[in-house]
Amino acid sequence: MPVNSSSSSLVIATRESRLALWQAEHVQALLRARGHGVSLLGMTTLGDQILDRSLSKVGGKGLFVKELEVALEQGRADIAVHSLKDVPMELPEGFALACVMEREDPRDAFVSPRYARWHDLPLGAVVGTSSLRRQVLLQALRPDLRIEPLRGNLDTRLRKLDEGQYDAIVLAAAGLKRLQLQARIGSIFEPSEMLPAAGQGALGIEVRSDRQDLIEALAPLAHLPTWLAVTAERAVSRCMGGSCSMPLAAHARWQGSALHLEAAWGDPEGRTPLVRASASADIATLAQANVLGEGVAAQLRAGGAA
Repeated sequence: MPVNSSSSSLVIATRESRLALWQAEHVQALLRARGHGVSLLGMTTLGDQILDRSLSKVGGKGLFVKELEVALEQGRADIAVHSLKDVPMELPEGFALACVMEREDPRDAFVSPRYARWHDLPLGAVVGTSSLRRQVLLQALRPDLRIEPLRGNLDTRLRKLDEGQYDAIVLAAAGLKRLQLQARIGSIFEPSEMLPAAGQGALGIEVRSDRQDLIEALAPLAHLPTWLAVTAERAVSRCMGGSCSMPLAAHARWQGSALHLEAAWGDPEGRTPLVRASASADIATLAQANVLGEGVAAQLRAGGAA
C-alpha cells in the first residue's frame, strides 16, 4: 500500500556523479509514486576522489560506499542507492541489502570513435579500462592489445577517449543506456566474448539492518529474478575472495525456471589461460542461489583459479 507522504519522508544518500544521481532520482521517483516524501543527500566518496590509481591498489570498490554507510549510521540518510557491482560482497555489520531492482543490460559496451567492434582494432591498439576482469578477458580475445588504466566517472572516461588518449574503451552498457548515451556504443560484447561482472547492471538499495520499516517500504521495488541471479553471481565472488583486485567474471541468466551461472577467472600477468566454470539449477530462494554460486566457485578453484 502507498504510504501517506506526511508520515514518511526518506533521505537517499548518493554519490554525485551524473550516473549515481540518475540512479538515486530513479528510486526517488518510484518511492514518490508510492506516496513517500523523498530527498537526496549528495556526497563525494573516496573512490570519486582518488583517480590516479586503480581501485585494486587503494582499497577496492568499498571506497564508493563507505561514506554513504556513515550517513546511514549517523541517521543523516535512510537509504543508499548503489550500482550493485560496486557493493562489497560482505556488508559491514549493521547494514543490509534491502532491495535489488530489475536489471538493465548487464553486458559490456565497446566504445570507440573509429572502430565498430573489438576485432576491428589494429594491432597494438590502446584500450582503456581499470577493471582487472575486463583486462584478462580482453587479453584472452586479443593478446596484442595494450590495456591502459582508465579511471573517473562515465563522462570523464568518454572525454579521455575523445581526446585521443585511447583507441577504444570498455564501459558497462547499463550506464550508457541509463544516461541516454546509447549512440556512443559501437557494439555490445556478448557474454561469450566478455563475461560480465557480478551484479553488473543491477541497482541495490542498502539500509541499516535494524530499519525493518524501510525494508518493508522498499519491498515493492524488488525484482526477485534479478535478486536471485545476482545473489548467485556475488556468491562466486565472495567465495573467491570478493575484491576488485580479483580478475573475476560471474554472470547468471534464466533458462525457464533454471538459473544458468557462468564464471571466469584470469591471470592479469597472462601466465595461465582463463579458467571457466558453469552450472545450472532450479532456483527459487536466495539460499539456493548462494549454493549455486558456491559450487561454481569450487569448480574455478579446482581448475586452478587462485
